Amino acid sequence: MKHIISPLDLSLSELSDVLNLAEKIIANPKQYSECCRGKKLATLFYEPSTRTRLSFEAAMLNLGGSILGFSSADSSSAAKGESVADTIRVVSSYADICAMRHPKEGAPLVASTYSSIPVINAGDGGHNHPTQTLTDLLTIKNLKGRLNNLTIGFCGDLKFGRTVHSLINAMVRYEGIKFVLISPDELKIPTYLREEVLDRGNIPYEEVKNLEAVMPDLDILYMTRVQKERFFNEEDYIRLKDSFILDAKKMAGAKDDMLVLHPLPRVNEIATEVDNDPRAVYFKQAEFGVYARMALIMSLLNVIPLE
Repeated sequence: MKHIISPLDLSLSELSDVLNLAEKIIANPKQYSECCRGKKLATLFYEPSTRTRLSFEAAMLNLGGSILGFSSADSSSAAKGESVADTIRVVSSYADICAMRHPKEGAPLVASTYSSIPVINAGDGGHNHPTQTLTDLLTIKNLKGRLNNLTIGFCGDLKFGRTVHSLINAMVRYEGIKFVLISPDELKIPTYLREEVLDRGNIPYEEVKNLEAVMPDLDILYMTRVQKERFFNEEDYIRLKDSFILDAKKMAGAKDDMLVLHPLPRVNEIATEVDNDPRAVYFKQAEFGVYARMALIMSLLNVIPLE
């Protein structure tokens, strides 16, 4: 039995298999509509979520399975003080596979040590979000045709953004990857990520504060939200916030085939005028999240399409 707690829990070979399966599902979803008949997915979400929870549920329903679970800690026995370990012990007897989101880093890992069913980390604090990473990789692979030889810009909150941390950890395993890290000083990537992943792996990267200046160099632009609450004072936020808003003017300097990704939800970091640009693929990315999770569920349950 395998759990997915980190993006690195899948080897490159396993990752390739899951992504290839997801693309087969995209091409012919009806062929997979009964694969998980009789199987149950438990969604244990201790904090709010829209896309992740609903895409997991849509994925299992699309595979012919069924779902159960809760969408907040208040609606579970966690409100009475029940531990994650006890919850997963019980849920293991109700479901065949589990997706867990938790505000505390490491909670899904704890759950996996007590679980008798596969546990998928659906986001734990600012730590990991492996199925968002799988979604991001599927989007890039499907739309760019490759996962190597890419210059990827990450813009916004790189310090607290778990989607950024997860995708960097995943992409450094491919050849020819360069990162452009675009953020205010207050929101640079964590020191451990810079030293233990980028520097140790001799991965080329640069840290900049101006998005517009680097747009012509990028194959992928991964936007995130700059959050007001992350700044020590409002003056710094006001001074910097517009530098990290993507609009049509900044898009004019980008390559014709650059892709704009965003894990969503969006607030104001991408102007709505960008939505009609064919390079803006963040809503397509959200759609691909269902296919990525369908492929992962099938792989962990070791099911095959029914004839």
